[in-house]
Amino acid sequence: MVETKHRIPVGEETVAAVHHDAPGDDWLVYCHGFLSDKHGSYEHRCRRAVEHGYNAVRFDFRGCGDSDGAFVDQTLSSKLEDLRAVVDHFDPPSYALFGSSFGGKVAFHAAARDPRVDAVATRAPVTANRAFDEYRAAVEREGEYQFETDDRIDRRFFDDFDEYDFDGVEASLEVPVAIVHGRQDESVDVTDSVEAAARLETDVLLEIFAEEGHLFSTAAEERLLERLFHWLEGQ
Repeated sequence: MVETKHRIPVGEETVAAVHHDAPGDDWLVYCHGFLSDKHGSYEHRCRRAVEHGYNAVRFDFRGCGDSDGAFVDQTLSSKLEDLRAVVDHFDPPSYALFGSSFGGKVAFHAAARDPRVDAVATRAPVTANRAFDEYRAAVEREGEYQFETDDRIDRRFFDDFDEYDFDGVEASLEVPVAIVHGRQDESVDVTDSVEAAARLETDVLLEIFAEEGHLFSTAAEERLLERLFHWLEGQ
């Protein structure tokens, strides 16, 4: 299995990406979560994708992992810009997106804008902006919110965040969607995914894992991947 590392320019900074090569023109691009990066589970997910014939790409949004930039400077707009730069760099004829948690929000909004996207799969996606209300309240009080990882967000994040609600996705998204969510999720309410699935006017697969939280167990991760590639084959 061939893995190649890339530094992709976005303005004056660069994004770190890894391409897992497979024969053919099927592509799957992964978007990691808010306080995550392209390592760990994404390495395994990409290798599984190659086994199913997909060229797989994992990358770090700016401010995360091996990419340039500071976390406090990132916004949803900058993440969409990063994703677009990565896709343009590899230039697939079409591609599927997989987004986890906040990466799911990125994937939804990207798919609503890019006609090259032919399917969107998500795990515990942020769809309703109320999922960030706790952080918003802290930023309004203190001017910023600091996570346990020492990463911070400030008012700039929410000034941008408020430009993206699910109405735009609902109105524009036409490709098939898969959503997998843990019923015991303590970070993103599973009800948000149920409501999002009901609002979309495209084909939607919604599966709820009864015993899982926001972070899936190893067994649930394997079930997720089995469901993902079986579903993609049908698209």
